[in-house]
Amino acid sequence: MNTPPTIPIVLADDHPLMRKGLKEMIEEEGGFTVIAETNNGESALDLIGQHHPLIAVLDIDMPKMSGLEVAAAVRRKQLPVRIIILTMYDTESMFTKAMEAGVMGYVLKESAATEIVEALKLVRDGRHYITPALSGFLLRQNTRPEFRAEEQLALSQLTAAERKIVKQIALDRTSKEIAEALFISPRTVETHRNNICQKLDLHGVNALYKFALEVKHLL
Repeated sequence: MNTPPTIPIVLADDHPLMRKGLKEMIEEEGGFTVIAETNNGESALDLIGQHHPLIAVLDIDMPKMSGLEVAAAVRRKQLPVRIIILTMYDTESMFTKAMEAGVMGYVLKESAATEIVEALKLVRDGRHYITPALSGFLLRQNTRPEFRAEEQLALSQLTAAERKIVKQIALDRTSKEIAEALFISPRTVETHRNNICQKLDLHGVNALYKFALEVKHLL
């Protein structure tokens, strides 16, 4: 019986002990292999380009380039890698910047020991992972009256079919899973996604996902 291939990962953190500990936790789980590691962002970007990992785990604060700068460069170069950010920052502004940079995982360093494997599994499957301690950011936004008015206006521009797609996205489902749930083709799902983004002027990898989370209480 053949052993299934492991998921290749590039790991970047400028603290040697943190990097060593993360590598051990990741590889002890099985199914993941750290194929390259480094202590700075510039090197991380080079390694991503050389090794084509499925996932890159990046410290947000590193010499030469920050984790978010690497994520932005990956996006510009259209490299097919999924980014998980490790950070000490639990502020809403930094979280928003990470989402805008297109990261798929946002893990607080203080929680990394218990959360990194779960984050890797979800991101591997095409889902997002946000440290539970920070999930309140979007909920707080939803309580603002002016924000609710904007949400209602945005949703009013969508068809019933498009609203169903948004609801499924809020459940963190992939296009394939949405297609199966709604009995439509994945191509139709992608068409709906594109139409929604055009109608609402949403740009960036995570823009539609963030919108779906913000309005899910209205769907």
